[in-house]
Amino acid sequence: MANLTDAQFEAAEARGRAALEAEPRAIAARYDRKTGRVTVDLANGCAYVFPADLVQDLNGASPDELASVDVDGMGFNLHWPQLDADVYVPALVAGVFGTKDWMSKAMARQAGRKKSPAKAAASRANGAKGGRPRKQASQ
Repeated sequence: MANLTDAQFEAAEARGRAALEAEPRAIAARYDRKTGRVTVDLANGCAYVFPADLVQDLNGASPDELASVDVDGMGFNLHWPQLDADVYVPALVAGVFGTKDWMSKAMARQAGRKKSPAKAAASRANGAKGGRPRKQASQ
């Protein structure tokens, strides 16, 4: 590890104190099997609830795996030992549920499931033309 000057160390310590005051931190977390949601009690008295399957590292996990959640890292992390998964609480509260690529694919899947009059009309118009064109065989 690099040698830090006293000024650098004090600046880092000040940033840490500021994060403890400003960033959301968990004091407790639990998984509700009936709803499939994780509830996080925050140090500021608020609670944050989210569906476990929205989080990249939790998606597809069993209820037993999700039930064993620990608060770690002074409340900045949630840890699922059976999954070896960690979720950063401030990012979670900000709506970051995985990598940028994973989140964009998840949003696209969800958007594709939406039904609207415009999508229905486009589907009917496409069907009237004979439907989706067949793929041409490569020769």
